[in-house]
Amino acid sequence: MPSNDARTLLHTAVPTAAAGVVAVAVSAALAGGKGAIGAAVGTLVVILFMGIGLGVLQRTAKSMPHLFQAMGLVLYTTELLLLFVFVAAFQDTTLFNPRAFAASLMAATLVWVAAQIRVHMKTKILYVEPDSSAGKTPENMGSST
Repeated sequence: MPSNDARTLLHTAVPTAAAGVVAVAVSAALAGGKGAIGAAVGTLVVILFMGIGLGVLQRTAKSMPHLFQAMGLVLYTTELLLLFVFVAAFQDTTLFNPRAFAASLMAATLVWVAAQIRVHMKTKILYVEPDSSAGKTPENMGSST
């Protein structure tokens, strides 16, 4: 994984994990052990889904840059739909508290997206490939005519 990609993943996953720790603590205080487990599972699902999505999006950007924007929209829509499917699938579970799960899933998703926006705004990404002859002027390049 190139360093810029790893940096993006790190700067989005760490704040999401920190929000997950807070969600686990709050859920443990409000709903006990099952609430803490639900919050931890919700946070892990978000980090897993969003991390895989970020990897797919970065790979698409490198191999097919013309599809980057459309792929991003499709990917985020799919991720959100899958997260809703997870909430619906586990709404009647007895393994953990479903409300803590859903709340941490939502909070972690918002933190991930906000962190990704922040990383994108702070990262200096060249959108034009620098030319090696950029410093040359027409006067010192010589003319062939």
